[in-house]
Amino acid sequence: MNIVSARFKRESDELRATTIETGVAPYAEGSALISCGDTRVWCTATVEERVPPWLESSGRGWVTAEYAMLPRSTQSRIGRDRAANSGRSQEISRLIGRSLRSGVDLKRLGPRTITVDCDVLQADGGTRTAAITGGFVALELALDMLAQTRVIPRSPVAARIAAVSAGIVGGEARLDLDYHEDSAADVDCNVVMNSRGDFVELQATAEGTPLSDEQLQQLLALCRTGINQLMEIQRAAAGKPAGS
Repeated sequence: MNIVSARFKRESDELRATTIETGVAPYAEGSALISCGDTRVWCTATVEERVPPWLESSGRGWVTAEYAMLPRSTQSRIGRDRAANSGRSQEISRLIGRSLRSGVDLKRLGPRTITVDCDVLQADGGTRTAAITGGFVALELALDMLAQTRVIPRSPVAARIAAVSAGIVGGEARLDLDYHEDSAADVDCNVVMNSRGDFVELQATAEGTPLSDEQLQQLLALCRTGINQLMEIQRAAAGKPAGS
């Protein structure tokens, strides 16, 4: 398949073309395939009637995540073991897990674990933020299934969670960087927010020139706008009314 990047066709405050398809993994309790430009991440949510040992007898549930890149998701092959066990993959797995847990009332979930697996099918920048945004949809669908089958009284979703990247490229603040933009960025920033407008996670790194307060505020404003748009895409994919 010939992939043509649309990076030169977007405005600086414009998301890449983003779609979320649900029900892509029929055996999973919840699943979603998210495409952000040429980045594609396959997300599945698995429910297990157990919790980690430190949560036994607490009555609380747990949400965790695993992230990996498939061997030819990039221009050169990544070995399966190296992709799954690298420090980068483990760091991103923890980031996704923390982010998703922040949107769930673990007490209402009850003594069960939901594992969200995020597998990068194709990488063109923003894989971790796409995994969080798509992973939340898979998680939400799994929680809806538990409520619909009366395993739990109602969905324990406390707030919607989505994420996006931004950066300073050629002196300009840009939203939702693809690989080429990210490679040329003086500053890159990943932001996770909830539907109440709160920041869940901020990661900003200056590659060369230090980041000014004005630039940081520009990046955060871009990310807030992008995340609000992503949440509308999430709601539509999960079959939820606007504002839910």
